[in-house]
Amino acid sequence: MLRLLIIWAAILGCCHGQSEVSRRNSLLRVMSPPELEGTYGCASADFGFPQHAGSMTGVVVYPRRNKMACMNFDDFGISFRLRRAGGPPVFLLVDRGDCFFTTKVRNGQKAGAAAVLIVNDRNEPLFAIDEPESGETTLNLHLQDITIPSALITKSLGESLRKASNNGDLVDVNLDWEESRPYPHERAEYEFWTNGNDECGPKCDEQVDFLKRFKGVAQILEKKGYTQFTPHYTTWYCPESFMFSKQCRSQCINYGRYCAPNPEQDFGKGYDGSDVVVQNLYQICVFKVAKETGKPWLWWDYVTHFAIRCSMKEKNYNEKCAHRVIKSLGLNQKAVDMCVGDPNADEENPVLKAEQDAQIGKDSGNHVTILPTLVINNRQYRGKLEKAAVLKALCASFRENNEPSVCLNEEEDIQTNQCLNNNGGCWQDMAANVTACKDTSVGTVCEYPVLQGVKYIGDGYNHCEANIGN
Repeated sequence: MLRLLIIWAAILGCCHGQSEVSRRNSLLRVMSPPELEGTYGCASADFGFPQHAGSMTGVVVYPRRNKMACMNFDDFGISFRLRRAGGPPVFLLVDRGDCFFTTKVRNGQKAGAAAVLIVNDRNEPLFAIDEPESGETTLNLHLQDITIPSALITKSLGESLRKASNNGDLVDVNLDWEESRPYPHERAEYEFWTNGNDECGPKCDEQVDFLKRFKGVAQILEKKGYTQFTPHYTTWYCPESFMFSKQCRSQCINYGRYCAPNPEQDFGKGYDGSDVVVQNLYQICVFKVAKETGKPWLWWDYVTHFAIRCSMKEKNYNEKCAHRVIKSLGLNQKAVDMCVGDPNADEENPVLKAEQDAQIGKDSGNHVTILPTLVINNRQYRGKLEKAAVLKALCASFRENNEPSVCLNEEEDIQTNQCLNNNGGCWQDMAANVTACKDTSVGTVCEYPVLQGVKYIGDGYNHCEANIGN
């Protein structure tokens, strides 16, 4: 049983995210054949590449074999890929049943379909396909492989589309996500579910790269009141019967109440899961203290600086290094330490307890299962974790012609002016008026400066010195 627990924890630690029950209403407009012309409601899936306030036009194809799309279409010699340029995208129409929704969509995607329409097999109100169906736990890890949109349509509409397709009619449709865009208002609210572990390979590297590249945009949006951002961190608890086991002692703090998987998956070397939990706690508390001082955007500086200065690889992943970063940003160290509390105490930590409550969706039914994950306006984001895609998703929250300027030109230079506050956490020589802080299109970075032809060398954070020889 303990072995299963550890395996589960390892899976939880390397790929988390949030699954949310929500109704995402979209519109399917049938433009031909004439007898089916009209607009119909459908329910979009929360997985797959999101089409934020966009639309797609294509032709419906109902396969003569593999009608439920539970098998690979290659096995039947069927392909929906465009044979020449300019061809319309294929909306694959499949029947519900016999396999999971994600299986159907993945098989359709592999065969070249641009979207998948799943016909309900019963007369009932449509529901959002927000997660794998019951029992589909083994496919959770493959959700991010799905990049095409999909939707559930009513049984009656499906039967009509199926009949028209079988008759050889041109079934021309348009899928419109305008109705599923977040409620337009003057502010977008979003959460980032993450983890302080930096030894999980490419996924960790991708996450750190996203944080660095998105930092400038995030800080500008937050400072101008366009967004309200909240970071979240997942932990799990050790079952009481295993609380004093070697595994739980190394992975947990506060007597087994808050645990994280071992970073290297090796209990005999390197850092432990308990180290990750402590650093998660520091990052949450940095956000809380920064928010209380009216500067919640400093969280982005902290996590990016910490990733560079306090990595596991460099053996600096500890509280001492965290303190240095906190100090460099001008945050109240005492307030952060009070928030962190005592990881060795046999009592609940109120900050981590609140995170666990949020993780399981105590009030809304949400359940975090995959990391990293963005949730925008209470809706799960399944797109690529990159600056342009995430910014597009946030910008869909605003009314047309009322978007922030960064939405209109995502490549414009972002001037955060963060160097004016505590020098952006970077090194500086005030006497010589030399600084390692630079304002770039991805926010501030700490890099060695070049002044009057003299190149400085150093890490940009703790020290730099003039390289006179060059």
